[in-house]
Amino acid sequence: MSTDTVVIKKKAPTLYVIIVIKLLKGLLFMGLALFAYRLSDSDLPSAFSSLLHHLRVNPERRFWTELAIQVGHLTEAKVRWAAAGTLVYSLFSLVEAFGLMFRISWIGWLTIWESAFFIPIEIFELVHRFTPTVAVILPLNIFIVWYLFQNRGRLFRH
Repeated sequence: MSTDTVVIKKKAPTLYVIIVIKLLKGLLFMGLALFAYRLSDSDLPSAFSSLLHHLRVNPERRFWTELAIQVGHLTEAKVRWAAAGTLVYSLFSLVEAFGLMFRISWIGWLTIWESAFFIPIEIFELVHRFTPTVAVILPLNIFIVWYLFQNRGRLFRH
């Protein structure tokens, strides 16, 4: 008679939601990085104007004209650096997603610290310039930090 023990990981639906969030975030930023890299050697002001026309947006509005001025100041090197940084950040999120999938304990800590790192920045942004996006992301990050920290022993036991 064998006494093999099977370790059964408990289901953690909240962890699965966090994994999906990290996976989607990583894929979104990877797509943005590849898109920015693809645009880096093109005429950005012309591409921006074409995009506004395609979206049927009034390019004479103040927001779009100010944004067009900023786009005009971008160089190929700046766009490539931004694309590279965005790609690194996307890979960071994907590593977190896959590490959480396999319940690697140091990835749990990495995710806690990464999410906690952005909380003061998001609070600063909300205080100085309220945006609905940051108003959604801040409580989500706080919840991720709280949940992973409170359940780290149960989720990442090896």
